[in-house]
Amino acid sequence: MRPRIPRGSGGQSRLEGALNKAAVDIGTNSTRLLVVSPQGEVGRWQTVTGLGRGLSGKGLADQSMARTVAALERYGELISEWEVTTARAVATSAVRDAPNREMFLDRAEKALGFRPETIGGEEEARLSFSGAVGELSEPENCMVVDIGGGSTEFVWRNRQRMIEGVSLQLGSVRMTESVLGDRPPPRSQLQAAFAQAAEVLGEVSLPLRSRVVGVAGTWTSLAAIGLGLETYDRRRVHHSGITAAQLAILLAELAKLTIAETAAIPSLDPARAPVLLAGAVIAHESLRRLACTESLISESDLLDGVIAAL
Repeated sequence: MRPRIPRGSGGQSRLEGALNKAAVDIGTNSTRLLVVSPQGEVGRWQTVTGLGRGLSGKGLADQSMARTVAALERYGELISEWEVTTARAVATSAVRDAPNREMFLDRAEKALGFRPETIGGEEEARLSFSGAVGELSEPENCMVVDIGGGSTEFVWRNRQRMIEGVSLQLGSVRMTESVLGDRPPPRSQLQAAFAQAAEVLGEVSLPLRSRVVGVAGTWTSLAAIGLGLETYDRRRVHHSGITAAQLAILLAELAKLTIAETAAIPSLDPARAPVLLAGAVIAHESLRRLACTESLISESDLLDGVIAAL
């Protein structure tokens, strides 16, 4: 059963009488919140918390959990402030993989006011697809590629109009910590990153589609940089495009930079700087694997899919 958030006893709702909904995504690199009302979107919030950084055999690192719980406490306040009546929080790759996930979920529940659900890769993929293609015509021609910190999802609609997908252990945080430890990386590390992406992508059969739709922070950050934005503008990024040729140029430029130099890129959230190069490698190799020369960028994603399913 999806959690229901009780309406507070004091004060007036900022949208009086509205049945407001909220979705929370606890990802490997980012923690996000979407609040909507019957009139439309109220707001989106994102915090790069790096929950999956330092993930080991013992589980999630204390500092990573603390950063994430702090963000969830703020989101809990926003959910209460907007008098949300229905909400769902989902936790993805890092929490799925962590032996100490129940301890983290206990802390997350206290921060939010309701318990997040750990979802599998298939449900993550389905929700991402639903959110990404909701505004598009001919979704049967789309392949949604959701690059996360710990995993990457490929999702499509088959001939029976059923949603199919695969979740791969290939993510920007995972790749950074395994093979891209230096900035700028030596040639050997960059080659190892491309080899890792090619190996993981080569293990699965993926159908070809005429349109690739890229969702989540790697794609949107790369699109903003490609557009030359001085500050991040969601409206300009949404439904923009980025080509394989542009990705190759961005990759070459990012590979020359230190983390501090990457963080100084005007439109980029500085907290995303350590893992952006790895995300760019995965994006580039995903297009190559799908034999597609361009990706449409969507700001609508898993959060929108969660809201739609409420």
